[in-house]
Amino acid sequence: MPIQSAIAYSPTRKTAGALDTTFAAQGKTQVYFADSLYSMTNDIAIDAQGRLLVAAKITTAEGSRFGLARLLEDGSADLAFGKQGSVIGQFESGFEAMGAKVLVMPDGNILLAGLQYENAHRTLPALALFDQEGHLVQRFGDNGRRVVRLPGGLSLGIRDLWLPPGVPGAEACDVDIQQDGRILILANHHYELADHVGLLIRLDVEGSLDCSFNDRGFVVVRHLLTNTWLSSLTVQRDGRILVGGSINFPEEGLLARYLADGRLDDSFAVDGFMTFKAQGLGAQVRQVVQQLNGDILCVGSSHEPMHCLTYKMHSNGRPDKHCNGGKPQRLSIGHSGCQWNAAHLQPDGRVLMAGATIGGVEADFIVGRYLADGHLDCRFGTGCGFTRSRLGPSLDTATCVAAQTDGNIVVGGYSLQGNYKAIVARYLG
Repeated sequence: MPIQSAIAYSPTRKTAGALDTTFAAQGKTQVYFADSLYSMTNDIAIDAQGRLLVAAKITTAEGSRFGLARLLEDGSADLAFGKQGSVIGQFESGFEAMGAKVLVMPDGNILLAGLQYENAHRTLPALALFDQEGHLVQRFGDNGRRVVRLPGGLSLGIRDLWLPPGVPGAEACDVDIQQDGRILILANHHYELADHVGLLIRLDVEGSLDCSFNDRGFVVVRHLLTNTWLSSLTVQRDGRILVGGSINFPEEGLLARYLADGRLDDSFAVDGFMTFKAQGLGAQVRQVVQQLNGDILCVGSSHEPMHCLTYKMHSNGRPDKHCNGGKPQRLSIGHSGCQWNAAHLQPDGRVLMAGATIGGVEADFIVGRYLADGHLDCRFGTGCGFTRSRLGPSLDTATCVAAQTDGNIVVGGYSLQGNYKAIVARYLG
């Protein structure tokens, strides 16, 4: 189901950052989920055969569901996967759900992470494991699915019912895999108004709570008794675990690092934690990337005004003085604000970014590329390091980014065309 709308802002030259017109319908495609009313792409992964796996939030006549689709390398639906190329489901019968992240496991199986909506106000982190045909792997969890319930309701989060799509809100989920196959997943617990803590949870390879992690299966992440909110999880190459998000109201960016067994790594920054503002403005970390030399690049947005944000630091959590004087960098695109939502490390050390401008009909995909030193790559886009694309008639938001083996860039998100539709576009690398 391709999109036929015109491109308003993307460059027309066949240079890095231009839409790849050989992909699907002139560079973009709508991801098909049978019988869906709304759909939003939240994540993309690429399997060993070059196929694109898309995690999504789906709305049907019965309510919200998780979605998992597979596209062939050229953007067409892989009809051998699931039902006509996609799977729509629930983590437990009788509960609404959404899909947030997708990972390809070493054995080729597909791990989908998301949220189960326990009721109108609460969420729980949840997982489902699929084989390469889109069938649940029965040995995992409860016949292929696992909803993570911690003692005392600690894994209960807050459901976001009012913030418009594309604006960072209450619902957050991320997942990563340790070298031994054990699964790390994030959650955020809401005690009461303005009282939040983050949670880092570990499951074993079968989906059960791994009580050897911090002697209880989870870590409560809270900095100096302030409100703490997590949105990003990264397992470093040395096995240590980075989490990112924000603290306080108004927000400050947050990074924390843990050892592989769940103990706080007090050699990182100041006693394991690093917090920052963006030149006096609020900040939020949406994703953390470990660079090839071990340095860390934070990606997200500043607040009031909302601008794209990057912050480069050394592996010990100390700012890199050679990049913007050791301070966070803000990038302004458009008149109504902008944000980076996702990042992906290329094999050559450059970092791809995806996000959106903000504000109704002004909301467009933005894609950027940064050099290994943390500065924008002027060879990308129209010489400014980023490109802006109008894909639909009004609101477009990019939420995720990945690189294919040929260097081309796939970006997922959604476009408002009457209803929200899950979108994947490809840009030249």
